[in-house]
Formats: sequence, structure tokens, C-alpha cells
Amino acid sequence: MDADVIIVGAGISGLCCARQLETLGLSCRVLESSNGLGGRVRTDSVNGFLLDRGFQVFLTAYPEARRILDFDALKLKHFTPGAMIRDAERFHSLYDPFKNPTKILHSLLSPVGSLHDKLRIALLRYRVQQGQYEELFRRSNQSSLETLKELNFSDEIIRKFFRPFLGGIFLEDQLSTPSGMFEFVFRMFSQGSAALPSHGMGAIPDQIASKLPIEWIQTNTPVHSVKNNSVQLSNGEILHAKAIVLATPSHIAENFLGLTPKCGRRVTCLYYDALIPPIIEPILVLNGEHQGPINNMSVPSQINSNYAPENTALVSVTVLGGLTIDLERQVRSQLKSWFGKQTNSWSLIKTYDINHALPIIPSFFDLDQSPRISETIFVSGDYRSSPSLQGAMVSGRQTANAVASFLH
Repeated sequence: MDADVIIVGAGISGLCCARQLETLGLSCRVLESSNGLGGRVRTDSVNGFLLDRGFQVFLTAYPEARRILDFDALKLKHFTPGAMIRDAERFHSLYDPFKNPTKILHSLLSPVGSLHDKLRIALLRYRVQQGQYEELFRRSNQSSLETLKELNFSDEIIRKFFRPFLGGIFLEDQLSTPSGMFEFVFRMFSQGSAALPSHGMGAIPDQIASKLPIEWIQTNTPVHSVKNNSVQLSNGEILHAKAIVLATPSHIAENFLGLTPKCGRRVTCLYYDALIPPIIEPILVLNGEHQGPINNMSVPSQINSNYAPENTALVSVTVLGGLTIDLERQVRSQLKSWFGKQTNSWSLIKTYDINHALPIIPSFFDLDQSPRISETIFVSGDYRSSPSLQGAMVSGRQTANAVASFLH
């Protein structure tokens, strides 16, 4: 045997699986087809800019992250709790008054939503913090939109705030994502903060991998096929193990298993080099007008100065859906309508069109199945838990425990 366990994929789930297996006394080989770690959680360095592969934030309240990560070593830089919302050709700030009490009056007077809506947000904040977080996924099988309406939020605040805010997290703005995910995310924002590691989101998988024996991980090692106790690499080499874990995105795992691949959420992220930051505050900007392609925008270098060279700013724009021929022109036109002629000097650094950015989970009530799908093959990934960094980490640990139970 080449190892007790072969893990296909060095994303967050695969790395967490390997880490848990090591604590349980089992050896691993982690095979990654690309040239780096992290899967969808990677950071590229381009001309002095740090570009996360798609706009991402780290939620400090994630229970699994608190268990396995060293937050101090990540040197987290935090967003201002709240959002700046574009509506009626103006920007309006809506702050979290629980975390910024000096902004209570400002938030109450904000034209985004009624006073009734803001009181409902306070009640929602209380509601989602009751009980164990796992219980949130089982409370209801209805959509996030149905829950918001059930809680008597107005159509106005759903349109101006919840659709672009949750849309940027779920990568769909119809809010068809199960309500449990919405309540879990709202709990995480209520209990912690949104942050960026000092060296980009890619620092998270790097830290997890640093706790593993260096010889366990092989990058640039694509896998051709998987059988019960063996993996054939694209170069023809065959590796053997007592168990195989497919820690790839769901559509890749399904290809290996001979199943019909499922669709995932698609998103496009455009990064611009700006001489002057269009906003000074380290806050998320939401499109509450629902005109133009932009769902949300941020200036990562205002949150974390390492994201851009000195005397420049990095602007991140998120568009739900895939890249179209005319998209960049449309984005520029919308940015100009928001920030004026200064955008004429912005240069496009890079565009990321991410086809399987998140799995689509119609219901959390269908996620009870075992990660063991044949005698010696197991699966792991956020599509087995919840579409999030937390879900990927939890699935990795749970799959490792199932493998260890099988081998022992």
C-alpha cells in the first residue's frame, strides 16, 4: 500500500480530512491536479495585488474554523459590520448597531427599510442565536425568501438589502437557498465578523496544510480514474490504499463515479486597479437598485492594505452568473454611474469566471447519507454539509472519522 488513505483533492475539505486522519494515526497521500492548495479558496499575486479567486470573506464565528485555525497567525483584517447600499442614485449606510452602538441613530434613520424592518432584524438576530447551530439547518425546509416573508420583512428591505447581501453569499439573488443556510449565515455575522487574512484567503488552506507532513501532499498530480483500492494517475501510474476519499467538487466526484454531474452556482469576479479608492470605509457595497450587472462591490485594500501596492487601491466587483461578451463594458458603465469620471483611469487586472463556485443544495433534509459510497470509497466536500468554508471543514472531519471507523 502507498498509504492508508488516498485523498483526491487538496481543497479545504481534503486538507481537513487529512489533518483529522493524521490525528487518528492514519497515513495519507493527498493528490491535487492543480499547482496549488485550497481548491476554490486560493489567492493569486498579480503585479503586487492579492486576488482571491472570486470575492470571499472569512467569517470569524465559524465553529470549525475556531477549532482548527490559528486566527492570530492569519492576522485578520475586519470589515465594518454593515453595508453601504446603492439606492435611488445615492449610497446609504446600514450599520450593525449591536457592534457599533454609536451608529444606532444613523441606522434607524437610514432610508433603507422601515423602522419596523430594523426591529425585525434585531428579532432575527436573537432568533438565529438560539440553540446549537446545527439545529438551524433542520428548522424549516422552505426557501430563504419564504422565511423572510414569514418574518414580516417588507418587500423594500428584501429587495434593497437581503437580495444583494445574501445573493453575494449564496451566488443567487432569488433567495431560493434553503432557509437554514440563511439563518446559519446570519448567526455567523451576528456572533463574529467578516474578515480577510493578511496574506489573502489562500492563507487558510496554507495554514491547514502546514500541520501535515510535507511529503503527504502532491500537487500537479491529476487523477485519471478511481477504483476500490487504487487510483490511476493521468501519467498511468497506479497508487494503492486501504480507502479512497474523493474530496473534489461534486461534479468532479460524480464524473469519477460515473454519475451525471450536477450544476453549481456560477459567479464572475472582476478586479480593478484604482489610483484612489472609491470608498474610504472598509465596508461592503450592495446594489439595492437591481439595475446593471453588479451585485456587490468592495475595496479589499481598504480592509487589508496588503491587497494592493502602495498608493493604489484594489476594487473587487461581483456579478452573479457567467462571463458574457459585453460584461466588462456594462460593469464599467455602472461603476461610472456610481463613482464618476475617476473610473475612467481604472484598469482591469483580472477576471475570474468561476463555473462551480458553490454547490446547489435544494434541501438540508437530504444530507444525512453516509460519506461512504462503496466498500472503500468515501466522498467529502461542502456539498455534503453546507455550501461554505465551514461546511467544507466539517465534511472533511466527518469523512475522516468515517474512514477511520471503517479501517479500525
